[in-house]
Amino acid sequence: MFYILSFILIFLLTLILFLKLHPVFGGTLSDEEKEMYRTFPNYVNGKFVNTFDLNMKMSPATIVTLMRDGLVGKEERRPKTPLPVSFNNKTISSEDNLTWFGHSTFLLNIDKKHILVDPMFGQTASPVSFAGSKRYSKEVLAIIDKLPPIDAVLITHDHYDHLDYPSILKLKEKVSEFFVPYGVGAHLVRWGIQRDKIREFNWWEEILWSEFTFSFVPSQHFSGRGITNRDSTLWGGWVILGKTSRIYVSGDGGYGPHFKQIGKKYGPFDHTIVEGGQYDPRWSAVHMQPEESVQAHLDVAGRNMILSHWGAFTLAYHSWKEPIERALVEAEAKGVTLITPKLGETVHLQSNMAKSTLPWWREKD
Repeated sequence: MFYILSFILIFLLTLILFLKLHPVFGGTLSDEEKEMYRTFPNYVNGKFVNTFDLNMKMSPATIVTLMRDGLVGKEERRPKTPLPVSFNNKTISSEDNLTWFGHSTFLLNIDKKHILVDPMFGQTASPVSFAGSKRYSKEVLAIIDKLPPIDAVLITHDHYDHLDYPSILKLKEKVSEFFVPYGVGAHLVRWGIQRDKIREFNWWEEILWSEFTFSFVPSQHFSGRGITNRDSTLWGGWVILGKTSRIYVSGDGGYGPHFKQIGKKYGPFDHTIVEGGQYDPRWSAVHMQPEESVQAHLDVAGRNMILSHWGAFTLAYHSWKEPIERALVEAEAKGVTLITPKLGETVHLQSNMAKSTLPWWREKD
């Protein structure tokens, strides 16, 4: 018994030290930052909150169903073979264009500026390489070496599938500025990013940057990288207004009235990047069904739509192809142009979008 208790104690101490000391879990907010956040209407009792109160608690019965669903249907949740990412930096011309690397990672070249959104090039959407969902593609992290110098990185929130520690380490000498929600700056500082390269935002705050307007806008979600820092940082989406391209990035979140508010204030948009790929009725408050994603695109007054949050990781219990198939059906029914670029493909934003709507994923199984 003594040896068992000793082992348990050593394991718990090791786990606590790992959670406290490993940089992958990010930084800790200073007392000055917390004091400033207390003046925000969306910061209550030491945590950021959604505009509407969301019930995200799960009953024991729901947890049992999650465990059950995690054991069945696995053969449909990943491609049978790795998905290629055929990125060629020579395709990035002076014309406005966009490159999708899977999930929520996009490289935008707008008005000759390179803007990288939610740079997650790592192999695992978790704090450790031996656990968590593995990427569908191989060696994507090496693509960072092929990227042009990045003028701005935009982060929507601090979850592991959007803010990736290995990616930031590899990117940090390549990036001029980081634009992030409040609280996320502490993570970047711990990872070696200079504070003067980081700008933090609350909802509806905007900035004029190099003839662009960047605005951080609400989403209905949550944040956190560790056991004790749930909702200590903010989450949201981005509005990017250039000379010729108006782009909306939803970030993660459930469907709500904030989309129409965003459309009223900043729409119409030439292109929207809307999440809708890791959904389940049990967490519908914080992730949209594909049909809701199409409606969100219409609410913000978008013209061309790209579905994000799929094509890289399995974080829900449906088929990996189901999100895009459902979104296509709904887009056709609603008269929405849904762009479906291949992983690593560069799409020219001012060109005919029809050639970027081929169902490439149907050839992968």
